[in-house]
Amino acid sequence: MSESTIDRLYKPHLQTLMRRTEQSLAASGFDALVIHSGSPPTQFLDDQDYPYKVNPHFKAWVPIVDNPRCILVITPGARLKVLFHQPKDYWHKPASLPQAPWTAEVDLIAMDEHSKAGDHWAGLGRVAHIGPDAFAADTDPTSTNPPELLRRLHFDRAVKTAYELECMRRASELGARGHRAALAAFRRGESEYDAHMHYLKACSQREQEMPYNNIVAYNENSAVLHYQHLERACRNPLRSFLIDAGAQYRGYASDITRTYAAAPGRFADLVEALDAAQQVLCGEIVAGRDYRDVHLTAHRRLGDVMQRIGLTKVPGEAALELGVTSAFFPHGIGHLLGLQVHDVGGVMGDVQGHERQRPEGHPYLRLTRVLEPGVVVTVEPGIYMIDSLLAAAHADSRRTHIDWSVVEELKPFGGIRIEDNVATTAAQPENMTRDAFARVA
Repeated sequence: MSESTIDRLYKPHLQTLMRRTEQSLAASGFDALVIHSGSPPTQFLDDQDYPYKVNPHFKAWVPIVDNPRCILVITPGARLKVLFHQPKDYWHKPASLPQAPWTAEVDLIAMDEHSKAGDHWAGLGRVAHIGPDAFAADTDPTSTNPPELLRRLHFDRAVKTAYELECMRRASELGARGHRAALAAFRRGESEYDAHMHYLKACSQREQEMPYNNIVAYNENSAVLHYQHLERACRNPLRSFLIDAGAQYRGYASDITRTYAAAPGRFADLVEALDAAQQVLCGEIVAGRDYRDVHLTAHRRLGDVMQRIGLTKVPGEAALELGVTSAFFPHGIGHLLGLQVHDVGGVMGDVQGHERQRPEGHPYLRLTRVLEPGVVVTVEPGIYMIDSLLAAAHADSRRTHIDWSVVEELKPFGGIRIEDNVATTAAQPENMTRDAFARVA
């Protein structure tokens, strides 16, 4: 899809956001909405800022992700007003006023300082402010990030427009390019750091533009779920490679994980079996499906996989009931994805914010909603050799259901996670990740 085509999708996207917001404002007792893009905090005892991350509520409306201190003014029945921050500054280069086709759908106003920003919403009635509290310091505190309004907006955000879905497809393609480049570096015997740098280059994005810190883990490091280091030295021997890394397009994220074995053997067989099970789970992302059931089904399927590979001694259903699978798969099967990697509203049952409870014994599941067309989720089963979890299993009744000699064989390989981004439809799910890898192959 060309840039002109995605720009044509922007207008109906804006109309959908306006309709949802008008309804939420009316239900919450507000007449207008002001959204602040945010600004980077300053480092302690320094004059340098931390990397800037735009307020997700802001970038839902306009693809301005790299210019802090901008403001949106949303008034029912009127065009979206964008106050674009252009300070008089000779220390830094002020951002240029956007010229892209999407700007035809909004009123874009350059603003060099904020003292008169309030003039743009004066007289609009009761105005809600969303963003960092400091921006709305002179407003009624009850109008700053009002919980009822936020709950309604967060609940609606799960269902993506056609524009948002296309942005996420493009983010997936960028991520797939990065993954291929990082895998090639691993195959050449380069370090975690080298693989990470090849990833960034292939995506043409800086580290601060990534939707989250890349997880680039070799060998036993891949048993750390959010491994945060990048070893500069090359590993010898190289046994395994887990990379969890995404990309962004117009503020929308991809979140992709792959695991590779350096050589044939039991670990390679386990990777292959988990990949097959993961693809079956992706097929369950259909409208009307309770995502909690997908999570429990994942435990059953992983239990079957581990029994076939010789790691455990009981089939999947029993492994779930006995808590055996939790010793190897401690996180949820996935989460909402979109403007944020772990997008908001995952456990909401309605616009009032009533929570849909997680299954007992599964506290880390981030998504408990019933799926609808347009909802994008991750599907990310994993099997890990985590010392603390294995020690707990060895200390209770689960120890008899695990082959500890196989555990010792697999521990030097760390862990496995396979993660795709899947869009819910009324029929066959759309696997954005597998489609993206196919396009860039």
